[in-house]
Amino acid sequence: MKLKILHTNDVHSNFANFAKVATLIKQHKDEHTIVLEGGDFADFRSIELQGTRGIAAIELLENIGYDALTIGNNEMFNGVDTLEHMASSSSFPFISNNLFKKDKTKINGVHKSIILEKNGLRILVTGSSPNMDVFNDGLGIYMTDYKEAIIEEIKRNTGNYDICVLLSHVGTFADEPLAMEIPEIDIIISAHDHKLFDKAKVINNTIMNSAGNYGEHLGILELEINEGKVELINSSTISSTKATKDEQVISILKTNKEKAIEVLSEPLYNLPQPLWHDVIEENPMTNLIAEGLKDMLKCDIGLINSGICNAGIFHEMTRKKLIEICPSPLNPTSFEIQGKYIKEALEQSLDAQVCLADGRGPGFRGKFAGRLHIAGAQIVHDGKNVQAVYVNDMPLEEETWYAVASSDFLQRGSIYESLANNRNEKYLAEEIKDVIRLYADKEEFIEKAYVNRWKERAELEVLL
Repeated sequence: MKLKILHTNDVHSNFANFAKVATLIKQHKDEHTIVLEGGDFADFRSIELQGTRGIAAIELLENIGYDALTIGNNEMFNGVDTLEHMASSSSFPFISNNLFKKDKTKINGVHKSIILEKNGLRILVTGSSPNMDVFNDGLGIYMTDYKEAIIEEIKRNTGNYDICVLLSHVGTFADEPLAMEIPEIDIIISAHDHKLFDKAKVINNTIMNSAGNYGEHLGILELEINEGKVELINSSTISSTKATKDEQVISILKTNKEKAIEVLSEPLYNLPQPLWHDVIEENPMTNLIAEGLKDMLKCDIGLINSGICNAGIFHEMTRKKLIEICPSPLNPTSFEIQGKYIKEALEQSLDAQVCLADGRGPGFRGKFAGRLHIAGAQIVHDGKNVQAVYVNDMPLEEETWYAVASSDFLQRGSIYESLANNRNEKYLAEEIKDVIRLYADKEEFIEKAYVNRWKERAELEVLL
């Protein structure tokens, strides 16, 4: 018996590429085909998703005829209420065997596993989601051990299926051990760490494949099943680069963008003063975020990189504007760190090449890393070196531990590596864009944002 599996993963709302993948799916689909999504299809940086509570993503996958999706971390990032709304509204199943609400109850619309039937073949499909650890509580979720959950689903469905497919959004590093330890798994569609396989791997008779990320490839597995034994006939991950865009996908996106813009363009308030932005130069937009973080998390210092934003806001505040200028789903984060590591990062930030470095990293949706902006401190420098830092008018002590309010991007040491030397990190469920929304109409914070914290020695000498 033949079975063809077409699969995608980690599209991250790169819908222009997905429109091309849709064309490939329609070209390769036949009567033996099922279509599966490995998670992180819905990235809420997208205006279409923000303005429709994720329904735009559902309509796209329904149009192509997907049979199932496993829940990745990005499907969770807009909170459990949005996830539940998406899963309950979908005609195809959302699958996760290890994801629950914070109170350990079931998320409506989410299945631990399902059994698909294709030409008389019974296919058990289960899926595992990644544990978000310190973010779980803020997102309103509870995670169980994915390995135990897989074993439980296999046992629960024993005798009711012919082959088992695992949609794994845990990462390829975890999938090879699963293939060795759970021989009942016939096929693993891997995701989360964006690995691109040229062709499928076979480990302990388990077939594994992964289609990279961003809708740049479509994964294909062609299988022969005889008496429960699965044989790999052919596999590939084909590039979508030269494919044409599917007109139905383009139409769905256009309609949902119009709906979203109408919803997201409703004014929230008018700004007391404009907040301009720059990647290298100190600017009030990024200073406002630093001030807001310091206040929100009650820390000694607020610290954020200007690359978190793409532009400033000058007149009217809307949710659409917030998504456009601050698309990264990064969270306000507090941690403790010694003064010497703060100073090292600040000194690194004087280098324009560092500020203009590619800021790509987990959760970061900007282009450049950007200059560090600070609240609760002043920096004296000569253009190349930091000569002094004052925290609450007191000299920064190298061995003293300071409470810093920042983002999870900087807390991990992304770009500014010295900042990874921290302890006692805590995360809020809000996003950095929420800091802008909460503080940009407060005159006292805007006034603070216009006060420069970076002072050149020559400038100070003139003033003296």
